Amino acid sequence: MTQIDLQTVKDMQKRILELKKVKNAYIIAHNYQLPEIQDVADYVGDSLGMALEAKKTDYPIVVVCGVHFMAETAAILLPDRKVLIPDPNAGCSLADSITAEQLKEWKSKHPDAVVVSYVNTTAEVKSLSDYCCTSSNAVKVVQSIPEDKEILFLPDMYLGMYVKEVTKRENIHIWPGECHVHAKVKPSDIVKAIKENPDADFLVHPECGCTTSCMYMREKQKIDLHILSTGGMVKHIKESDKKKFIVATEIGIIYRLKKETKGEGKEIRPLREDMICEYMKMITIDKLLRTLEEEIYEVKVPPEIAERARLAVERMLQIV
Repeated sequence: MTQIDLQTVKDMQKRILELKKVKNAYIIAHNYQLPEIQDVADYVGDSLGMALEAKKTDYPIVVVCGVHFMAETAAILLPDRKVLIPDPNAGCSLADSITAEQLKEWKSKHPDAVVVSYVNTTAEVKSLSDYCCTSSNAVKVVQSIPEDKEILFLPDMYLGMYVKEVTKRENIHIWPGECHVHAKVKPSDIVKAIKENPDADFLVHPECGCTTSCMYMREKQKIDLHILSTGGMVKHIKESDKKKFIVATEIGIIYRLKKETKGEGKEIRPLREDMICEYMKMITIDKLLRTLEEEIYEVKVPPEIAERARLAVERMLQIV
């Protein structure tokens, strides 16, 4: 989108708030969304929170401000509602890292395995899975599966390695996928930040490429380092007595963190300023307004796929 002046943004936000009432619509946004999107949303949270919120809402129109798989997840849970996304081209590099055909082939080599799919996957991949999970509950989902069962964990290899290390299960096979934003974080980034900010708390998303190194540093060097989902980061900072935080995830969350701790004297900074998901940023205020005005870009999942995927997603929602 071309640069929009502040007054125009405010005018669009006012119109969106009016349309929400007129159309009885509900806006769900991810933590990585632009500030002006977060400010008009009825709910802002992580993938698990968004799914839980979609599940309990009774609004006839639900607008998902996030990437496409998030809107698909809402459509799976709300087959009788109109689920809209402001830009249907807002994809996800992680979701694109495995196809349904690839999963079918992988399953054929491990016919007795339980398939655990990160929520960052397509509806078709979810339909071939036994469980879905988010970074919030991946460990709990795996722990709920009998220890003698082989597990196929996909598609994020860094989250998979983290789960494998925490659960100490050797029978987990991990798909080699990654989020292009989180994968760029290296152990050297953390080491440098620790040296420069010895008084800070370090919050690292488990999709980051430095996760296993962070676990080692946390245990061996006794550093205040926490591996958390975005929802976990929000909770941790709000409850912590610390005053300085370095956050390793997509920088969109910094706005929410600062907004919810305003006046508390907390310094919150991103580990890297270049951790920006261009797909998340495709959801802009003018696109959101147009979606509500015209009720366009409805996300539908074929009933046969949705029915199979719903079981895996419902299992995810039961383990929180």
